[in-house]
Formats: sequence, C-alpha cells, structure tokens
Amino acid sequence: MTAIASIDHTSSSAAVIDAIFDVFARFGDKLYGEAVTERMHAVQCAALAEADGCPPTLVAACLLHDIGHLLHDLGEDVAERGIDARHEDQGEAWLRPFFPPEITEPVRLHVESKRYLAVVDPEYRARLSPASERSLMLQGGPMHAQEIATFQRGAHFEDAVRLRRYDDSGKDPQASAIEPERFRPVLESVIVPEDLRRLPA
Repeated sequence: MTAIASIDHTSSSAAVIDAIFDVFARFGDKLYGEAVTERMHAVQCAALAEADGCPPTLVAACLLHDIGHLLHDLGEDVAERGIDARHEDQGEAWLRPFFPPEITEPVRLHVESKRYLAVVDPEYRARLSPASERSLMLQGGPMHAQEIATFQRGAHFEDAVRLRRYDDSGKDPQASAIEPERFRPVLESVIVPEDLRRLPA
C-alpha cells in the first residue's frame, strides 16, 4: 500500500481529512487509462453530484470513490496488465472507520454498479471508455440475473448507481480545474466524530 500519513480510528477529524488531501496531493497525478488524472476525475465527479443537488454524503462518496487507486502501489497500468486491484474494496476499507455507510457503501459498490448498468441500460455499455470496458471484463463482466436481483435489494443501491453515472461522466480533460480542497467543508460535515467511529474490520 502507498505510504500515507499515519492515522487510525482515534485520529482527529482534521487529521483524517488532512490525510485524504495529502493522498490527493501526492498521488493524484496518476493516470488510469483515461484523459484525466485521478485528482481531476475525483473533483469532476464530486462537482457533478453537487451541481445536481445531491446530499453531502453522495458528493463525498463521489470525491472519494477511487481513493483505493491512490492507496495501492501496483502501478498506473495495472488494468492493462490484466490485474484487478480491487480498488473499491481497498478504498472502502480505508474509509470505513471515518465515514458512514452512506459514503463507504457507494464507494464499495461503484464497480458493481458498472456491471449492473452494462446489462440494464442498453446504451450504457456502448458509452464506456476503452479503459472502462477493459476493467469491466477484469471485474467480472456484466451481471447475471441473480446478481442483478441481489444488487437491487441492497440498501445503497440507488446511490451507488448515481455515483457510477457521475464516475462515467467525470472524465473531461477540458473541464475547469478544481482542487480537492474545494470539498473540505463537505467532508467536515459528514465525517464520523471520533467517539462514534466503527472499528476497522
């Protein structure tokens, strides 16, 4: 895992948020097969959700959904080498002590949402970028009928799908530059207080 600031479930909210922005600052210039960096992608997704009037929890989930890509040290071309880094699980596990399920579950499920939409939306798969199509196949391909039924019953199904759509739209190299720090107030409003945090799994 990428070296990050030392935090645990007892860390102050300010220290946790500082660590998040440190990760973006140090590793956000990574590419992942798209025309934008990880940092650009994260802020575009969050900005799209905010512009649509989404609640702060979903805006935060959009900002943080790919943080697992910045935590692993498998390289930027991991998908091109045929490896599924399971970044959604890495990101969810790292965020879990500090943020509520309304944030961490859409993060965990945003890859499953792509597999879901590739089946239920006839036009969705045709719009996937080459990098997303490649990773789709590494991540299990389009869902089967039983997987779809199970996924739709999940408590965070709708937010996970909304996040996925912002994920697929937040890849514009011509978009106005925004820094992750722009969303500090959002993270401050949704982070779990130290005395109420869930212990790491």
